[in-house]
Parts: sequence; structure tokens; C-alpha cells
Amino acid sequence: MIEQVIERSSPFEFLPDVRLLTCSAEDLVVLKAFADRSRDWADVEGILARQRMTLDWGYIEEQLSPLAEVKESPEILQRLRQLHSTIR
Repeated sequence: MIEQVIERSSPFEFLPDVRLLTCSAEDLVVLKAFADRSRDWADVEGILARQRMTLDWGYIEEQLSPLAEVKESPEILQRLRQLHSTIR
């Protein structure tokens, strides 16, 4: 997964002459949801609000499903799906 995150990353200019490589919104959702902390869920909600119609939900589920399974936390996917349904 790490290789995919890097491949999907893109440069973002924060300030003139200050460019940072940032992960995609989808990868950030996956990483934040997997972390499963209150602050991370607040961040996920913000990402969903800003990116609602442009996110690749198939990719998000494809990446997050095995992580949630290994963590034995199916509620992560359930919570993300619930958030997704409220922003449509």
C-alpha cells in the first residue's frame, strides 16, 4: 500500500517556493479511518465535505477493507460507509 500512496501523491505549493509532496484525498481517508481516533474521524468528515463528489470510493474500500480485517475492526468500514451516505 505504501508504494501506491507514494505513486498517487502529488506536489502542492503551500507558499511560494515551498512545495510538498502530499498524498491523495482517498489515501488520506484510508489512513485516517484506519487510525480510528476521534481527531482522525473529524478530519475524515472534513475531507468528505470538501471532496464529496470526486472521491474514488471503490479505491477507498479496496484499500481499507483488508486493513480493517487485519485490525479486526469491521466497524471502521461501517462508520465510513455511514459518513459517505450522509454526504451524498
